[in-house]
Parts: sequence; structure tokens; C-alpha cells
Amino acid sequence: MPKRFRTTMMITTLGGLTALTAAGTAFGASPAPAASSPASQRPGFLAAPDLPVRPGAPWTAGRITAGAAPDVELDLCLGRALGGGSGSWYREFRTDLDTSARQIAVRTPSVAAAKGRYARVDQDIRSCARRIERADPEVEATLRDYGRLHVEEGAHVYGLHTETSWGASDIRLISVGRDGTRVTVVDWRQMGDFADAPVKAFRKTTVTAVDKLR
Repeated sequence: MPKRFRTTMMITTLGGLTALTAAGTAFGASPAPAASSPASQRPGFLAAPDLPVRPGAPWTAGRITAGAAPDVELDLCLGRALGGGSGSWYREFRTDLDTSARQIAVRTPSVAAAKGRYARVDQDIRSCARRIERADPEVEATLRDYGRLHVEEGAHVYGLHTETSWGASDIRLISVGRDGTRVTVVDWRQMGDFADAPVKAFRKTTVTAVDKLR
């Protein structure tokens, strides 16, 4: 059974998704200015077919863009570790329904720096439910630990469910992985709860993401 971290978040609704979910997920926002990240140094990225299948709604992949992902600084799970954008790239994925995803990849100057970045992201994900609830008493956040994956230098998968006092319910799967000096985060979102999360398929997606970093 997955580990469960129960803690309680404020959010306004935004097109059916809670604003907290949308804040780190504002996948339609204008891109942030690109950081100095030469394409020759760019890690490999997922393609649309690598994402968990969404019946009746195929994935569309956006272009790989240098710099910080839009609004990532506002994301209570990822913003503290990934908001700068230096040595970073991101790619957004969409469906015609309510499911979206994003991959962020970072190239660090050393293995030690990559280990530190991985540890920071992992810790921020583990503690973000508490920060969500502190930010808004109208939101309850529950984190589940779906465990480590044995791929390259390792990866870890989590699930985060948020529910507002007025009934908005969003589910999110987040993973972080490392290969040498490169770190990646995969972030999948949809309206619903843990029963709607394709955990097995997402674990496979995470393995593919880490394998493609090289």
C-alpha cells in the first residue's frame, strides 16, 4: 500500500480546476523568457506517446522550450527548486479533455549539484501538501508516496489530491528522477481523485523520461 501523508489548502476555481492546481499548471500561460540554455546541452524529452493513455483524447506535445516553465514559481510543490530556469527546459502536453502534463529537465554543472537538486525537489514534493493547506484553509491536500523506481540514479513517484470546501477535486501525479548531471520532473494532472490516477502507466512514463535524459 502507498504511504499516505494527510495534511489540509486556499484556492479559487479556475475553469473547473482549483487555482492552486492551475497555478503550477497554468499550461496555457505565456512562456517565461528563455534562459541561456544551448540546445546542444538539452536533455532528451518525452514524446506524446510516452504519456499515460487518455481514452478518447490523444496527447499533443508542445515544443521543447528553454527556461523556466510558465508560472512554475507559483507552484507550491515545485517552485522553490525549479523556479529559476537556469539550465532548464520544459515541454507541455495536452489533451482535448481535462488532462494535461508537463516535463521539466535541468542540466546541472556536476553530479553533486544534480544530487542536491534531486534531493531538494523530492523534499519539496513531500512537504507541499502541508504548504498547500497553510496557504488556504479551504483546501484539503493528501499526498501519497508511490515509491522509488530503479532507473539510472533513481526516481520517485508521488500522488497529490486536493479538494476544496466547495467540492473541486483535482488529482496530480509527480515524479522526479536523475541520470548523472541531469534531473527531470514529470507532472500529470486531471480533475478527479486517486481512483482516477493511472499510477502504473505513469511509473512507466517516468522510467522513459529518465532513460531519455542522456
